[in-house]
Amino acid sequence: MSQLVLPTAEDTHALGERIGRLLGAGDLVILDGALGAGKTVLTKGIAVGMGVTGIVMSPTFVIARVHRPATPGGVRLVHVDAYRLGGRFEFDDLDLDTDMTAAAVVVEWGEGRAEQLAADHLLVRLTRHPDDTRTAELSGTGERWSRLAAEMTGAVAQRGA
Repeated sequence: MSQLVLPTAEDTHALGERIGRLLGAGDLVILDGALGAGKTVLTKGIAVGMGVTGIVMSPTFVIARVHRPATPGGVRLVHVDAYRLGGRFEFDDLDLDTDMTAAAVVVEWGEGRAEQLAADHLLVRLTRHPDDTRTAELSGTGERWSRLAAEMTGAVAQRGA
């Protein structure tokens, strides 16, 4: 597991952009953290990095939003908020495994629920501290995401977030 300190919301957004540039169809990013930790800010950055259209906002009340690519041949982003889902069966009812072939999927509140969607995935745990800084712990499952999580944190640490 690799850890980053993100001093501002802009740094959280920038991390999301870096992640978004790496995503393709079939990729899964699971976000976890308390309310206000920065999950939606990170997702907004992911959307920018992927080049998708539409305003990214928390899909809490609609459960999932689909953002289309801005350019032909781009990849859709499916943004899911699993907070209100009661358990694995309600999560399964979303049928997200169908979206995995044609989209990148980001699941807020997904730890312990979304892992079954893809054997390889990136887990980002966000913590908001009293001074309003955030900590992001990146944990990759599978060879690709394990390597990329380490590379991303190393690159960010060298740049100073």
